[in-house]
Amino acid sequence: MHQPTLLATIAAVLAALPAAQAAGLYTKSSPVLQVDGRSYDKLIAKSNHTSIVEFYAPWCGHCQNLKPAYEKAARNLEGLAKVAAVNCDEESNKQLCGAMGVQGFPTLKLVRPSKKAGGRPVVEDYQGQRTASAITDAVVKGINNHVTKVTDKDLDAFLANESPKALLFTDKGTTSALLRSVAIDFLDVIAVGQVRNKEAGAVEKFSVDKFPTLVLIPTEGEPIVYDGEMKKTDIVEFLKQVGQPNPDPAPPKKKTEKKTEKKASSSSTDEAKEEAAPKAEEPAETTAEEPTLEDQMANIIPIDPIMEQSVLVKECLHTKAQTCVLVLIPPQPTDPALEAVTSLSKIKTKYIHSKRHMFPFYAIPTTLEGGDEMREALNLNEDVEIIAINARRGWWRRYSNGFKFDLEAVEAWIDAIRLGEGEKMKLPEGLVVELPKEPEPEAEEPKAESESTEATQATDPEPEAETEAPKAAHDEL
Repeated sequence: MHQPTLLATIAAVLAALPAAQAAGLYTKSSPVLQVDGRSYDKLIAKSNHTSIVEFYAPWCGHCQNLKPAYEKAARNLEGLAKVAAVNCDEESNKQLCGAMGVQGFPTLKLVRPSKKAGGRPVVEDYQGQRTASAITDAVVKGINNHVTKVTDKDLDAFLANESPKALLFTDKGTTSALLRSVAIDFLDVIAVGQVRNKEAGAVEKFSVDKFPTLVLIPTEGEPIVYDGEMKKTDIVEFLKQVGQPNPDPAPPKKKTEKKTEKKASSSSTDEAKEEAAPKAEEPAETTAEEPTLEDQMANIIPIDPIMEQSVLVKECLHTKAQTCVLVLIPPQPTDPALEAVTSLSKIKTKYIHSKRHMFPFYAIPTTLEGGDEMREALNLNEDVEIIAINARRGWWRRYSNGFKFDLEAVEAWIDAIRLGEGEKMKLPEGLVVELPKEPEPEAEEPKAESESTEATQATDPEPEAETEAPKAAHDEL
């Protein structure tokens, strides 16, 4: 009997799932900032900088597919804005995810600090493409601008400020994300301005002969010209000689600011609504009526193993059998086998909890009696194979993606089957058998036959006939 080895494979999958989920998608070395229900307020809501936050679940195929682009965006925005992620599968984070109105995965939200002192951040859904460049561009556009445009006419007024000042002389009319980010870091510490090269008076006053040129003007002493590279970390170090950057999150508000804010909020309800972030208590009441998908995925339901040829015939290989998905795996656990079984188990769990019909998935050991004949008849020569068989209609399909059995790829293949897409191959003769006929009562023969047909149609509808699109759980994509 090879049952223990197959069950060991299933057990290994189940043992690995909680650890994988607990770890989340992003490692400690990832450029994506890990945020949870306790740190969100401090790291994001009260941050001086604009953020984009991904709300995800580790089992979500689309989340896994987004990961490379999201990490690339994080590298692009390093030092300019925050790229963060929240694992909504974690019990401690579910209240936060509910409060933010998360209904599907992945959900991306842009969080921009209020332009008013002490105001609440502005939160909006990111609706753009899920590419690194599109995400980067959207975040850059959301970076607040505290840079003053300085001309010859108002140069003296700008310089009259008692605080230290930094002037960037440039031939560009727009303010870069880099300079805006620097201004945020030194808000109320150093006044940051930008001067166009056409402002001849200002250019001459500071003897600027190339663009861009950054000039630091201390409260006392002569102006200092920056001669390093235009990199955020280097510029910050240069400016530190006259003042330290603001801590992130922003420091606590002064008492006078609190009183002003209370007065403003009571007299201007519309403005408060415009900038208000969702409160945890209110959305939680809305989402509590329906269990969220992350709640439902708390326990992964493994696919069923088939250990006997007779069971395989009864379930999948007789003339009235509907679609079955079979994963053929070696008797000893391997990484591809574990990945294939894991992906199918997660898909099965999702469909069960969303109460949508799905044809059955079974794990079949290669040592199953009669298994060699099926492999030979279908010309299956890999250690791990996933196939779909519809004995009733006489077709079969083979999953072909090399040795990759990741959730995204397997789920896409399953979706294609449900939609009736992709190539169907004819089942070879001799693989499908007729089940022995059961004795039928003479007096009720017509009625029994009718009831049998109706029961088959009602309980096991053909997947291709379904009207519901298989990717509805991921509308957001």
